[in-house]
Amino acid sequence: MEERIRERYSDAILEKAMSRYGIDAGRIRLLDGFENYIYEFDRDDGEFILRIAHSIRRNENLIKGEVDWINYLARGGASVARAVLSKREALVEAIDDGRGGQFLATAFIRAAGQPPRRVGLSPALYRTYGKMLGRVHALSRNYEPSDPVWRRPEWDDPHMMEIDRFIPASEPLVVDRWRELRKHLGDLPGDHDGYGLIHQDAHGGNFLVDEDGGITLFDFDDCVYSWYVYDIAMTVFYLANGRDNAREFTREFLSHFMPAYLAENSLDTAWMDEIPAFLKLREIDLYALIHRSFDVENLDDPWCKRYMDGRRERIEKGLPFEDLVASDFRAG
Repeated sequence: MEERIRERYSDAILEKAMSRYGIDAGRIRLLDGFENYIYEFDRDDGEFILRIAHSIRRNENLIKGEVDWINYLARGGASVARAVLSKREALVEAIDDGRGGQFLATAFIRAAGQPPRRVGLSPALYRTYGKMLGRVHALSRNYEPSDPVWRRPEWDDPHMMEIDRFIPASEPLVVDRWRELRKHLGDLPGDHDGYGLIHQDAHGGNFLVDEDGGITLFDFDDCVYSWYVYDIAMTVFYLANGRDNAREFTREFLSHFMPAYLAENSLDTAWMDEIPAFLKLREIDLYALIHRSFDVENLDDPWCKRYMDGRRERIEKGLPFEDLVASDFRAG
């Protein structure tokens, strides 16, 4: 989280958000949050998640667009954690920060289940994962925001893609690799069949698995208009990252994931050849985000420390992410 957001936050902001959503003291608990303040709370009518964002990152219309899409997906039968209304029947509650900005509170149904790392990876889970994401994309094809001003950004909008801003000026080769990649992606077709509103962060940290093996997806904060295959690439990015057998694992995963996905959403499998480029996009984007949020010379987060180890050199040399190449995805 950016320091300029942390320094504006206070107990008074939280108390106002709690009041807007009818949350009693003692019934709310802080959870981990990388970009926003995330809490779980319970009321007599159920269990929920409270997210408090800031207008520095996302303005009110962007968040309204996010929750409008989430609830559209829920109505269409996608397994997502829908947004709920505040006491004033608003989907987003704005709270002035006293410094010209706003904290923006939103509440969601709390997904049932456990993180996939606790449940364990399996072919059945991969199939459910593919079915869930395919359903999201199939519904996305016909989605239009309830209000045009709520339209979410395109994939390379500066509000969403801040790579240029956070890669250090001392690393011009990383910037060059990013610009080469952006040009390649910008030349890809953006037709209705392959491009639409996507989650953009549908990894195992953003869904839970219930006791029946069902998946509920949440945290749509990064949703943008982009290529559907980028969401597929994201699943591979986080599952294959750091594995000694990344290529073998990826082929096995996709052999279960993709048939289930394609049963829900029609996608030309030629798009699978572009997965290496989208893996590189996430690799560079995450590299920039870690520069933004941490002191990279003194990383104390184990996951980030491992991720950044040798990452600059790999990006500068243009090496494939985890040595994955196009042929690894055709097998799916």
